[in-house]
Amino acid sequence: MKFWAASTARQDSLPRAVPCFLLLLLGTIAFPQETTLRTQTNLVLIPALVKDQQEGILYGLQAKDFLVEDDGVEQAVRLDEAPEAQPISLVVAIQRGRRAAYEFPRMQGLKSMLDPLFALGTARVAVVEFDSQVEVSRNFTEDASLVEDDLKDLQPGDDGAAILDVIDSSVNLLKKEPVERLRVLLLISETRDHGSHVKLEDTVAAIGQSNAVMYALAFSPALSNILDTGRGTNKNEMHQGVNFLDLLYRTAQAMKKNVPSTIASMTGGEYELFATRKKFEVRMNDFTNHLHSRYLLSFAPKSPHPGLHQIRVRLRAESKDTAGATVLARSSYWAEGAKQ
Repeated sequence: MKFWAASTARQDSLPRAVPCFLLLLLGTIAFPQETTLRTQTNLVLIPALVKDQQEGILYGLQAKDFLVEDDGVEQAVRLDEAPEAQPISLVVAIQRGRRAAYEFPRMQGLKSMLDPLFALGTARVAVVEFDSQVEVSRNFTEDASLVEDDLKDLQPGDDGAAILDVIDSSVNLLKKEPVERLRVLLLISETRDHGSHVKLEDTVAAIGQSNAVMYALAFSPALSNILDTGRGTNKNEMHQGVNFLDLLYRTAQAMKKNVPSTIASMTGGEYELFATRKKFEVRMNDFTNHLHSRYLLSFAPKSPHPGLHQIRVRLRAESKDTAGATVLARSSYWAEGAKQ
């Protein structure tokens, strides 16, 4: 029996209904296509990030500290240690379409935030830009100066924001990287897709087949418009001041679907909003710090039924150090029946 691990991120403080809610949100997804990790063994892998009440990372936990349930049945958990200084292949996908150009000043610290990765000497970084089209402006390189030049040369794009398309293209780049490398996609975009041709369910499946982790740093065009109006930095826009009709439209659309958040949740990654340069830099620091901070949990289910399994990951017991801690981890996987 094969296992297709559908990676939906969750916090332990959320109800178990969250995975079902995410699946209903996607609506048209066919379960067998909704994969994030494919293996030919009876092993289910669960990368898990543990945060304390102050959002700091908790280290030093052991396998016995975790309680993992598969459809309500407790499992024997194994904790694997990731190799120190594991080489990283990172794709930085940056939106340049629509109002993204107004976010460029808030991203000025992006290159310096990547310096710790280059300092390791094992990181390879690619840069992908997108509006209604996707362009690989820099394929994987270990030269930090080349990436810096690309980030300095960002230009405004058209009225598109093909988020699903850029995720699909970025994942295809990551698939070509050696399997022993940590494959990471950093997406910087607004929350709503505009003009993609790739289906959401196909994008999720592609991410899982590449065994990549996606981090999303998102901005809200409506919120940015309000802030830029107050700062007087958007005077060349057609609507000087808050366009309330556009604001209502964007708000209604955002309520329907937040693509980066949905994808990050389903693939075990992280999603954060930013509206200022300082907040962007804080989120980028979190990103670099969290890359090697996940516990690699695994378990081997015995005679699992084919189909969707819900898994719950939490700390077995609270101590002085773990009181109020939350666990961010995948919350489901898919077991495929044996072929006849």
